[in-house]
Amino acid sequence: MTKLWAPGRAGRWGRAGARWARTLVPRPRASGVRVFYGHDRVPAPGEPVAGGTAKFQRLATRFPNRAHDFTLLYLGSTWLPRDLRALLWLARRRRIPVISNQDGVGYPGWAGHEGAEEFNRPLRRLLAAAEHVLYQSEFCKRAADEFLGSPRGSWEVLYNAVDVDSFVPAEKAPSVGPVLLLGGDQYQAYRLEVALRTLRALLPSHPEARLLVTGRLAMPIEPLVVELGLAGRVDAIGRYAQRDAPALFQRAHALLHTKVNDPCPSLVIEAMACGLPVVYPMSGGVPELVGEEAGVGVPHPHSWERDEPPDPEALAAAVERVLADLPGYGANARARAVERFALGPWLDRHAGLFEQLAGTSEAR
Repeated sequence: MTKLWAPGRAGRWGRAGARWARTLVPRPRASGVRVFYGHDRVPAPGEPVAGGTAKFQRLATRFPNRAHDFTLLYLGSTWLPRDLRALLWLARRRRIPVISNQDGVGYPGWAGHEGAEEFNRPLRRLLAAAEHVLYQSEFCKRAADEFLGSPRGSWEVLYNAVDVDSFVPAEKAPSVGPVLLLGGDQYQAYRLEVALRTLRALLPSHPEARLLVTGRLAMPIEPLVVELGLAGRVDAIGRYAQRDAPALFQRAHALLHTKVNDPCPSLVIEAMACGLPVVYPMSGGVPELVGEEAGVGVPHPHSWERDEPPDPEALAAAVERVLADLPGYGANARARAVERFALGPWLDRHAGLFEQLAGTSEAR
């Protein structure tokens, strides 16, 4: 039987083929800042995003995606194009600067040894080609040094950003609850299981506690909800559009973030901008984002060989600490997001970097 392509896949390949046909046509050397993100389409403002696409969505509002006459190639480690090799070849041939936005790496604890090596191979290729690397946190730099090697070009740490004018605290806190939010995609089963068990551990002191769960799920949620006696206390919302994100955060009192070794989740700073304190495993880049005033981190065993999240009882105790001073933690979370992670300075830094590299390229 002939295997048919899905319409979405056929459309992507068709767009890519048309792009390459136009890109390879000889033309006068372009000048100025024209950025290509490696994909034919960047999600429009407000559309659903996942992982690394959020930052490209924000960047494209100021620096539109230029697939055919680009003077800068800006690629993210969490959203690599399928034609990475060809794009890097073209950039090298045309002396187009490459910028890498480096997030996480593959490590044995979540990908296995062979899976980690397969995941990291294209990241090394990009790192070796990049004229400048933007690490999303100090943790990202350490992890990349460990598994990818040192960058060839210049580098800096630039945290993710949030539109603090759109992501704002609720005018009035939810009247029921407390309500915890488990945000993002739950593509690792332990993240959902730990959150559900944390909610169960919280019920003796907060019998009205609830949990909102977003994104795609790596495991069925109902069996464990029933087993733990949480029926009616858990709302599985599914994926949501970025335009709906502020309203979603405003439905909760705190963010319960259960992923270990998370490099620099935009989810965390979006929640903070909405005045949500964060309870999280004390690993990855999250401690850099939250600091000591905007939430409570919970220690847990750290190893590249195995992901070991904190005990749910310990996470529940951290939630108790946050709830005991919810107004103070919430105000600190909002202030930290505004002071450190506002979108405007982040875009301005990109503008300066793009101008610098585009100018260097034109002088070659």
